[in-house]
Amino acid sequence: MIDIFALITEARDRDGSDLHMVVDSPPLVRVRGSLEHLAAPPLTAQDTEDALAQLALPEDVEIFQKEKELDFGFTMPGVGRLRCNAAKQRGAVSLAVRLLPPQIPTVEELELPDICKDLITVPRGLVVVTGPTGSGKSTTLAAMMQHLNHTEAKHVVTIEDPIEYIHPSVKCAITQRQLGTDTLSFSHALKHVLRQNPDVIMVGEMRDLDTAAAVLNVAETGHLVLSTSHAPSTYQALERIIDLFPPHERHLAQTRLASLMVGVLCQTLVPRSIGTGRIAAVEVMLANGAVRNLIREGKIYQLPNVIRTSREEGMITLDESLVDLCRRGKIGRDTVFEFCNETDEVERLMGSNNGHSGNGRRKAKSTTLSMLF
Repeated sequence: MIDIFALITEARDRDGSDLHMVVDSPPLVRVRGSLEHLAAPPLTAQDTEDALAQLALPEDVEIFQKEKELDFGFTMPGVGRLRCNAAKQRGAVSLAVRLLPPQIPTVEELELPDICKDLITVPRGLVVVTGPTGSGKSTTLAAMMQHLNHTEAKHVVTIEDPIEYIHPSVKCAITQRQLGTDTLSFSHALKHVLRQNPDVIMVGEMRDLDTAAAVLNVAETGHLVLSTSHAPSTYQALERIIDLFPPHERHLAQTRLASLMVGVLCQTLVPRSIGTGRIAAVEVMLANGAVRNLIREGKIYQLPNVIRTSREEGMITLDESLVDLCRRGKIGRDTVFEFCNETDEVERLMGSNNGHSGNGRRKAKSTTLSMLF
């Protein structure tokens, strides 16, 4: 029988972020964003079925047989926390296993912008972290919560699918709830969350109308709410939230978002120029007056121009973030052009000698965010 734990250990030894198991293919591990074959024969349908049985609880396997989809977490000694997804493909089981760091990384260790620390400490509003699948959104949120946990005494309630990082209570009391075992759905949990007297609420993902509406409702009660989205830019994350609402409710959704939004972070992981691993390039949009007006008026497409002209307030485009990383020697020039949005803009920035280093992002606490609260 296949030993899924040996495969996961090998994936970890290769500094892999994900293990993929699909019938008729050898096990694949994602290293620095690229898939590599493990030295094993092609998997059979029995192999992937056995692997699922080794990772999931019997009752979870039963749910999978009925629903054909399963998200679950698993803690593996010596490796750490795993986020697993099982799905059916061509009648067989396929598995995707995300290997999470054994320790919750800090904002400094991840080399994230300092604005992450500022956003997690605002008293109320909505903060969204967005980016493609596998871009490190959950890890960024975990690092932000880690900062809060070590600096302020608050009650944090998370609603996750599944729970990824286990947060010990340091200064904060942290209640972590998992879909399926602790609550029925994001929206169901949010309907009752205020009775738990939270200060900060983290919702794994705004994936449907019920969840988005519940997030806005809770944020309007004066709490800080954090969530994620799968959009490739900050402004498109707002578009996706608004588009979850039916057409006759979108104008109201825009108005509510305009009043609640604190900031949106969009990140993508890019290969480092030296050593192994990847680093996050982060686009930052903060809800200043201009941003709020454009959201309210539904002119989301104009938001990139505001970000470009508001760097002194702490905002930065993804292209500017990539160029900053290149100037600091973190990534190569080719990487900048591989991951950028606008080649012409990057060429202009790369040819500029204005000496931007990215440190301006720290100013946001004393400018935009301080004006909001």
